[in-house]
Amino acid sequence: MVFTSTPPRSYDVFLSFRGKDTREGFTESLYQKLRWHKFDVFKDNTEPKIGMPISEKLLTAIEESKTAVIVISQNFASSTWCLDELLKILECMEARKTVFPVFYDVDPSHVRHQLGSFEKAFRTHEQRPKQDLLKVQLWRDALKKMANFVGWWTSKDHDSETKVLEKIVEEVHAKVNPVFTLSGSKDKLFGIESALKTIIGHLKPEVDDVLVLGIWGISGTGVKDISKTETIVHLQNQLLSQILKENVVDEFDVYGEITSITEHCLRNRKALLILDDVDDINQLEALAVKEEWLGKGSRIIITTRDPTVLRLSGVQTIYKCGLRTREESIKLFSQKAFHKDEPAEDYLKFFNYFVQVSQGHSLGLKILGSALYGKGLHVWESAFDRLRKNPCNDFHSLLRCGFDGLYDTEKDIFLDVLCFFRGELKERVIKILGSLFVGAHVMVYSLVEKSFLTVSNNNCVEMHDLIQELGWEIVREESVKQPGKRSRLWDQDDIVHVLASDTGTEAIECIFLNLPDDHESTMIEDRLNPKAFSKMSNLRFLKIHNLRMSLPLISKYLPDSLRHFEWSCSFQA
Repeated sequence: MVFTSTPPRSYDVFLSFRGKDTREGFTESLYQKLRWHKFDVFKDNTEPKIGMPISEKLLTAIEESKTAVIVISQNFASSTWCLDELLKILECMEARKTVFPVFYDVDPSHVRHQLGSFEKAFRTHEQRPKQDLLKVQLWRDALKKMANFVGWWTSKDHDSETKVLEKIVEEVHAKVNPVFTLSGSKDKLFGIESALKTIIGHLKPEVDDVLVLGIWGISGTGVKDISKTETIVHLQNQLLSQILKENVVDEFDVYGEITSITEHCLRNRKALLILDDVDDINQLEALAVKEEWLGKGSRIIITTRDPTVLRLSGVQTIYKCGLRTREESIKLFSQKAFHKDEPAEDYLKFFNYFVQVSQGHSLGLKILGSALYGKGLHVWESAFDRLRKNPCNDFHSLLRCGFDGLYDTEKDIFLDVLCFFRGELKERVIKILGSLFVGAHVMVYSLVEKSFLTVSNNNCVEMHDLIQELGWEIVREESVKQPGKRSRLWDQDDIVHVLASDTGTEAIECIFLNLPDDHESTMIEDRLNPKAFSKMSNLRFLKIHNLRMSLPLISKYLPDSLRHFEWSCSFQA
């Protein structure tokens, strides 16, 4: 069984530095600058003692960091801790070129040839009793590499330091948030050029007026399982955080303070404000952004699946995202099913029918095409028969047909991810799934290739909303009226019902109970019967958050089948 209480986190930047040289000066300024630009930075505040080995905490932080900035100062080489950090950083990041050296008050040539303070430091290391001389040579080689990397030199001169800080932020941003280009996209984005041209035309870059554009179509982002009030508060805080360049943690009066604060922050600024996946007019009203506040040339873009939101908010210019044309659909489906632009002649009967059923939806074409790639005619005919027998004969059926074409383990992993792991770090997801399935990492990559899963720029596992809705429906169909007979439980009401009424069965494989951090949690706990777990003989995954019930009490009823158990809380005992 794998037991974990808190998930690992990923860092955008790992800062390596010699504490006594730069901790209170340059490194602190760099840390604050990076934080101001919303980077997640690891900065260790431990002052290691001479000879102390590097901690596991730091090794893990380096492994989980996307980039590293190494501040090489006069006394850097005298610290074995710093030198071991450097070796680990190069091991993890050299190949992907995300290591940035800063030569602070030192000549890079002194680092390359180990002169001055560096020569003295290495002489001391080599003369130390029982010192591993091979390790010393590795340290020397690592520093030579750093001197050959593209980096920055600075000193205590304020003007120079300020410019260097700005350049570091630019480089880190380029690595952490790479620019998306159509030419670099793995998938061919059929039809995207004409759509972009139309949208740019609506935005009228040459016009100084403030313009609002509504984009109506199927959105690919947004989580719907939080309350409207929580959504509104989050939107307010997110908007102000972006404007002020600092974290906003206060909750504002939904229709009070936020208006004056937003007006003050946006007054006369030229801004591009994108509100993605808006599904409620109250969300727009809570943000309280008025066109007259913004500076000349500002643009507001609102995307939604509900055109009523745009009409009620008074948006005059609306672009409707069109579905694929038949020609675009044929090319996309051919690329996924045959890896070429034209279908094989023997498959035309089935091919044309699938394109027709897709109704121009890219997602359905990708899903089914990926599922049928490399398969024989008999598999295509089977999918054809299943779709024809379905009375709906629609886009949703196409997605379901793609799901049915997955291997059994792929189906299990897909359902686990959509129910419990969406939005979590890929490495964490693969590690947990690896404790539940053999070859989980291979299956995850296979699901990405088949368009069921995606990996975001910040390395999190994601999927299209419609894919998640399909998976939820598949699980609910296992037992519509009795949640205790479903394989996966994630809805709080369903879980409480099963545990309170002791209606769990051997069908249950995974549970995630996420309770609120308030008095409601205590009220719910009073209704729960921990003995209910004893009936879940096939339970393999259990995650519980904010349950005040005794852990030993629950543990004695957990079945031997359990492979991953997570227990965490956000309240103070």
